[in-house]
Amino acid sequence: QVDLVESGGGMVQAGDSLSLSCAASGRTGERFSMGWFRQAPGKAREFVANIIRSGGTPLYGKAVKGRFTISRDDAVNTVYLRMNSLKVEDTAVYYCAAAKPGVISDDPALYDYWAQGTQVTVSS
Repeated sequence: QVDLVESGGGMVQAGDSLSLSCAASGRTGERFSMGWFRQAPGKAREFVANIIRSGGTPLYGKAVKGRFTISRDDAVNTVYLRMNSLKVEDTAVYYCAAAKPGVISDDPALYDYWAQGTQVTVSS
């Protein structure tokens, strides 16, 4: 079992930046692949980013590439999402998730553990 706890959501204005954190506990000896997803009201869950290890090459969703940065610090079992140049359309509940080690995927079905979600609201 892996427990994921997010922090850092909130309300910002368009153009601002915001950072999210996700701390893992439990089976942290395994280097799970970590991802971020988001879900806006009435829409399907959307892939944001994935990283398989600290220093690894991230994978980004098309909508956020060039604006968001995923990183992780395995020493403290935490994954981060730095969001720059936020847009109104970035408004959503953001979820971090853990998949088996080595998984590089934008498919939420491949992620086994999910955090509770944190709201990010971007106003114009």
